[in-house]
Amino acid sequence: MKLVPRRSNERGHADHGWLKTFHTFSFARQVFPGRFHESCLNLNILDSYHDPEHDHFGCLRVINEDRVAPHTGFGTHAHREFEIFSYVVSGELEHRDSMGNVEVMKRGDLQMTSAGTGIRHSEYSHGEKQVHFLQIWSVPSTRGLTPQYFTRHFSDEEKKDRWAHVVAPVDAPGVVEKREASGPAPVHSPLNLFATLLSPAKSLAHSFLSPSVQRKGYIHVVQTSGYNPGEASGAQIRVTGAGGGPIDLWEGDGAYILAAPGEELKVENVGSKVAEVLLFDME
Repeated sequence: MKLVPRRSNERGHADHGWLKTFHTFSFARQVFPGRFHESCLNLNILDSYHDPEHDHFGCLRVINEDRVAPHTGFGTHAHREFEIFSYVVSGELEHRDSMGNVEVMKRGDLQMTSAGTGIRHSEYSHGEKQVHFLQIWSVPSTRGLTPQYFTRHFSDEEKKDRWAHVVAPVDAPGVVEKREASGPAPVHSPLNLFATLLSPAKSLAHSFLSPSVQRKGYIHVVQTSGYNPGEASGAQIRVTGAGGGPIDLWEGDGAYILAAPGEELKVENVGSKVAEVLLFDME
């Protein structure tokens, strides 16, 4: 297993006043030819970060950690040919789209939009508090899909010191392709996402899913203690794999993972705070 750290202060980041954001991968206009339209044209956000060495990983294309001030947000804009999901950490996020969906999402909610041939949507901070959420994009395995919308909810208790399986391929066992249901949200990409709230001194293991194909993974520690563009701090985990690591990660840090079939990753909370951790397991 190979583990390569992606430090928080090496990510792209910007403070637009109403929006404080980090970009794990390049998030610039020139890397979305023919795919991204009219999105945030007046905000100069798309030109904020371009790094060809951190462009994508497997089917994973975007991990943006956003904080949006009350009564502000992303106006109506268009997407196509991406699977777009929002993982709400705190506050409330209001979603509206051209499919007629209107929803206010809270902590624990995960919203998935399969943009397919094209949708338009807006995302605003709802209420009097800042909303903190991660917007994640993956590349679908099939182009030209009919747009779809899904919502799932996962309580803190479901994540406490265990992996909650929050996103899974649409054809995986137990995945329900309905707007609202229990279990993982369906994604049209070879990607699984797990989330945990890991207590101090607790540890979890994860065996990469495929029995025969090398896997890619990415682990991210959510920056729950506040926007910090400097050196990472807060909750601390230690990540170890077969022949890889250990490496220590703090809030905002992440790591690329290359794993042989069935290899096990160990994640241990070695700090004094609960760590909110996302783990991607991909082809």
